[in-house]
Amino acid sequence: MLSRAGKLDRLPDAPLAAAPVEAEPSPTPPARWRLDRRALVAAGVAMALAVTAVVAFRWGAAGSDSPAVVTPTPSPSDDGVLTVAEVYQVLLPSVVSIRTTGAGRDAASGTGVLANADGTILTALHVVKGAAAIEITYADGSTTPATVAASDPAKDIAALTAKDLPAVLVPAVLGGTPGIGEQVVAIGDQLGLTGSATTGVVSGLERSVTVADVGKLEGLIQFDAAVNPGSSGGPLVNMRGETVGIVVALANPTDAGTFIGVGFAVPIVTAAAAGGPPPPL
Repeated sequence: MLSRAGKLDRLPDAPLAAAPVEAEPSPTPPARWRLDRRALVAAGVAMALAVTAVVAFRWGAAGSDSPAVVTPTPSPSDDGVLTVAEVYQVLLPSVVSIRTTGAGRDAASGTGVLANADGTILTALHVVKGAAAIEITYADGSTTPATVAASDPAKDIAALTAKDLPAVLVPAVLGGTPGIGEQVVAIGDQLGLTGSATTGVVSGLERSVTVADVGKLEGLIQFDAAVNPGSSGGPLVNMRGETVGIVVALANPTDAGTFIGVGFAVPIVTAAAAGGPPPPL
């Protein structure tokens, strides 16, 4: 059965090197050059610290009510790939918790991601559909009401506008479509456990599934990072710290509604378009 935010449905439709050459060691530079080089490095570090101090002072002294917008700046290895822990640290400030109540439905919870510098939040539509009230909790612990600004039922995607923004706004960096076998990280509030991170690989692309109360969804990313009720709307992230999808469903042939190794996400380019004008990539 397919499940989203704790609801169940059917299984998915039938888915479709040469030896290195040793370089000659460079001659050892004279001692004076080594000393001069150290002096230059020390001077450069001092200058960088001075500039950082000035920027920090100006930021902290600013009196504007607008939130400071920060772009995540991970420190990847030489090949640009982050560890799972680094991916989590990069994305966490961009992830929000969503709670909904009222209008003839039980209280529900899900996840969302800040996808633009204006504070637009992308999530799964089924998380907020029919809700009388939506509350957002940012990574810094602050909360605010939100409303649905745009949605696309055919993609199960909604864009939310929050009444208030966090003091420091960190929109996620958006990426392209991942490849099959590529490692990914899913971040969300699965089973009410806020900010949970799981990892796996992309298992397939262009999947079509039928979801209860949603209908048939097409063009999905299939992955095996663990997701459960509460994960819906959270980001699926590649190992460069880029959000590549929005989690919308999981498959389970039993009535348990929990994860058994098959999750689905709407590609981020599709989700951004479904939620209104696409954020800048």
